[in-house]
Amino acid sequence: MQYELNKDKVLELIKKNKAKKVCLQFADGLKPESKEIYDAAKEICEVYLWGNSCFGACDTPIVLEKYGFDLIIQFGHSKWKN
Repeated sequence: MQYELNKDKVLELIKKNKAKKVCLQFADGLKPESKEIYDAAKEICEVYLWGNSCFGACDTPIVLEKYGFDLIIQFGHSKWKN
C-alpha cells in the first residue's frame, strides 16, 4: 500500500479529544485498509465506518450531524493543505 494510514495518530487524536463516539470516513480506494484502524479504535471508543463514497474533505455528509459524533476522521488520497 502506498498510503500511510497512521493508526497511532488516530488513537492519539481520539484520546486527546476524549471522543466517545467516532466516525471514520475513508476514500473508496482506502476502505480495504480500514479494518486495522477500526479494530484499534473500537478498543477505546464507539466507532462507526461511513460506508458511502468519500471524495475528500468537501464530502463530509451533513447527515452525520444528527448522530452526535464527537469526532469525524477522514482518510483521503492527498495531504490536507491549509
